[in-house]
Amino acid sequence: MNKSIIWIIVILAIVVVGFMFYKTNYDQNTTPTENEEVSNQMPAPGREGVDEMVVGDEAGVKSFDITGQNFEFSAKEIRVKQGDTVRINFSSASGFHDLKIDEFNVATKQLQDGGSDSVEFVADKAGTFEYYCSVGSHRQMGMVGKLIVE
Repeated sequence: MNKSIIWIIVILAIVVVGFMFYKTNYDQNTTPTENEEVSNQMPAPGREGVDEMVVGDEAGVKSFDITGQNFEFSAKEIRVKQGDTVRINFSSASGFHDLKIDEFNVATKQLQDGGSDSVEFVADKAGTFEYYCSVGSHRQMGMVGKLIVE
């Protein structure tokens, strides 16, 4: 095989591996910008990433905006009190996703990029419950979060 062809293959392999490394790290470290409204209140010290997607407590309803993308949810954990009415406004930023919580029989529609759906339920059981994406093997790939009902 010609040496120049070997060098081209080696360079292409390095570029592909570098791009994959960059994309993986970029997706894991992407956070909302200062211009994006994340919450109507600052998280308590040491609670960063917890309840950060709370958008309001209107008429006794705890509302959360959660986005699904690249095998992760924008909020890893949400906390509510037992008896709270919970509304989850779910949107898919990239890919095909949904959000399910089996113990409360909660399921959004499966959504393409830019799609959104909301679910509302009463958190009538205390405990820690997993919410997850049921599309393909997304759950096994880590697209999960915790609903903590205190």
